[in-house]
Amino acid sequence: MSETTTHTHSVAVADQDKITLTWAGSTDTGRRRDNNQDAFLAEFPLFVVADGMGGHAGGEVASQCTIERLQEVVNSGTVSTDAIEEALEHAVADIASHPETTDEGTGTTLTGVFFDMVEGEPRWVSLNIGDSRVYLLRDQRLVQVTTDHSVVQELISSGRLSPEEAESHPYSNVITRAVGASELTPPDYLGIEVFDGDRFVICSDGLTKELTDYGIQHFLREKDDPADAVDAMLAAALENGGRDNVTLIVVKIERTGGSTVADADTVRVETIGDSSSTEPSSEK
Repeated sequence: MSETTTHTHSVAVADQDKITLTWAGSTDTGRRRDNNQDAFLAEFPLFVVADGMGGHAGGEVASQCTIERLQEVVNSGTVSTDAIEEALEHAVADIASHPETTDEGTGTTLTGVFFDMVEGEPRWVSLNIGDSRVYLLRDQRLVQVTTDHSVVQELISSGRLSPEEAESHPYSNVITRAVGASELTPPDYLGIEVFDGDRFVICSDGLTKELTDYGIQHFLREKDDPADAVDAMLAAALENGGRDNVTLIVVKIERTGGSTVADADTVRVETIGDSSSTEPSSEK
């Protein structure tokens, strides 16, 4: 594992209202894969993870193309849902035209959050395509923000499968949405309030295959510094088998002034995008 570096950025929202973000991210090939098909971008105001799929180098190309297009959005200085979707349209074209992405199932998941200001008020916006995940630790309680776009998640949602049964289901790797697998379906978006003490974990399923939600919560509680938390969770995932590529970002929020106190019992979110399901598209 390479050394994980912590980064910090501060935003002055209004008088006496300041938000400081501290984050770190890392990726590892794992112990059973020959190449790393994951990629990530952690640069204010956008924090995303992409988990590629496809034969040979296809998945690696798909995730890298997607991250490169999103890097252009960050460089432009304007991160919005429209800008993200335009970038993903370009990424789909990049993937389709690449000589190493000829497999029908080539594509990538994409999930993460970006910091946004709406009429002077800060908020987070989560985005998701596929089964990589965003978690939020608020008042020491872990909540999965995103909903997987997968066959097993649809079975769970319909009551035909329990979460425990899903872990060993033969379709556990089959997702129903991806970037590059077919015509682009927009991500699901959720708006999330900004509170002091919140921490996000953005990760590929290489982490959640090896660590339960309780395990993620444990390491966040034990390691306050994002880089330390990333290193601890990555090491645990590898020790528990490292069956897939493992990628994660941890973002810590400190807010002085403004709405600094969160409701310990609820995480209020605002649905911004569509969450309609599609037919199964890819297996990772």
